[in-house]
Order: sequence, then C-alpha cells, then structure tokens
Amino acid sequence: MLITAPFGRLMTAMVTPFTADGSIDWDGVAGLAHHLAEHGHDAIAVNGTTGEAPTTKSSEKLEIIKVVKNAVGSRVKVLSGAGDNETSYTVEQAKRSADAGADGLLIVAPYYNKPPQAGIEAHFKAVAAATDLPIMMYDIPGRTGVEIESDTIMRLFELPNIVALKDAKGNLAATSDVIARSGIPVYSGDDILNLPFLSIGAVGFVSVCGHTVGSELKAMLEAWFAGDTARALEIHQKLIPVFKGTFRTQGAILTKAAMNLMGLPGGTTRLPLVDATPAQIATLREDLIAGGVQLG
Repeated sequence: MLITAPFGRLMTAMVTPFTADGSIDWDGVAGLAHHLAEHGHDAIAVNGTTGEAPTTKSSEKLEIIKVVKNAVGSRVKVLSGAGDNETSYTVEQAKRSADAGADGLLIVAPYYNKPPQAGIEAHFKAVAAATDLPIMMYDIPGRTGVEIESDTIMRLFELPNIVALKDAKGNLAATSDVIARSGIPVYSGDDILNLPFLSIGAVGFVSVCGHTVGSELKAMLEAWFAGDTARALEIHQKLIPVFKGTFRTQGAILTKAAMNLMGLPGGTTRLPLVDATPAQIATLREDLIAGGVQLG
C-alpha cells in the first residue's frame, strides 16, 4: 500500500527565538525558517510545543505564521498549531491561522481536561467543519493526558480535510494496526523512533532534531524510500547522539542552545521554561559533535 505524504516527508516543529527581554526576535524567526527551508525540509510547523505555543499570545502566533511564510515563500509548506483544550478557541484560532496564510493545521488532542473519546471526536469534527485547510491530528498522550484511540483516529480520517496523523504516542503496535486498517499518512513525532516508524508504514517525520540535522534526516528518508534500508539504518545510528542529546531536558531548551552553538538564532526561552545551564550546554556540545553536527 503506497500512502501519499500530504505535507511532504520532512517537517520540523520550529522553535520561536526570544530576546533577553522575552520579546520575539522576528529576524531570528525568519532566519530559522530560511535555515530549515535550505536544509531538506518540505514543511515547517510553527506554534507547537517546541515553538513554546503555551506562552505565546494569539496575536504573536498569527504574526509568526506571516513572518515564516514571507521567509520561505513557496519553497516549503507552513503548518500552524492551533489546538487548545477549549474547542471554541481552537475553532477560532484555526480560522485566524488560515487568514494569516497557513497551509495547514496541526491540531493536538484537547489537553488537561481529559475528555472521553466522544469529546475528542467532536472536538476535531468542529475544527474540521470550520476550515478548508488540511489538518494533521496530533496524538501525544504524555502531554495531553489522553490518547486518540485507534477507532477514533479511523473515524476522523474519514473527514475530507483530516489528512494525516502526527504520532508521538510511542505505541508502534497500535500505530501499525491503524496504518494497515486505514491507510492514514502517519508522521513520526519522536526523533529516536523515526526509523522504526518508517518500518511500519509512516510517510515521514515531524522532527525537532531537524533544526540541527535536517539534511541527514532528509537523506535517511530518501534512502529508505529508495529501498536502501542499510543506508537508512547507518544514518539513524549516526544520529543517535543528537536524538538523545536534544532531549536530555525539555526539547525546546536544548534546541535553542544548539542553534546558538551553531551560530543560528536560537535565542532564549520564556518561563516556565528556563535556558540551558553551562553544564547542559557542554554536554549538548559533545552530543552534537558525536552526531556529526558542525558547530559555529
């Protein structure tokens, strides 16, 4: 079964660079988007967890879409996170994101309030009915407190503009079954599992490590889909230090530190995230070098 990748194969969830006073570094946003577009990406996801969406204002989110779109032009698609634990807000943010120029939406399952599957399904249906943009569902129960169960995924995939799933559930058996039963395009949402996800039928990645090793991830994808599984495995194993190192603490923290080490605009974080310590940065440097990353 050949499954089409609706947003291309390589996407990265982009960080949002902040200045020392906590404001957004708009030149940095544009610069990072350009960096990703030049290093193998088919799409960029903004306003997600890695972009520190919980601490950015709605108006900032919309401006991020506009700045990134302006920076990348037609080179890559721009998806925007618009999910919330309030359905009405999610619907309105989805509409505003479309007006701001997003090419698609990344919608996470409602978090914290732990709705039943009927509520999750109704939530996604309400968003899908409010916009014509293609939607990627995002299943990450470790953050939301609730999973999107397999039967719910399959029913939602019947809607015309729900076109893909970002899977960060870590349950390869369940995901394998959903792919086999429905043919839904699945994107790995956990870098260390990128290659295993391909082996069960995933179409690509929504990465964090694409900030640092985007070209290598693209090469892994090209090798896999060309049938060169040995080469794909070789790349995966080379990148393990980067995968592990990026998540020794919260991913946005160390990704920003990595960008700064590479001479790119990572900037600072917003509370309750805190910037990497000197010791964490020193370890990260070792991890990146071990994975072949060229530092500034």
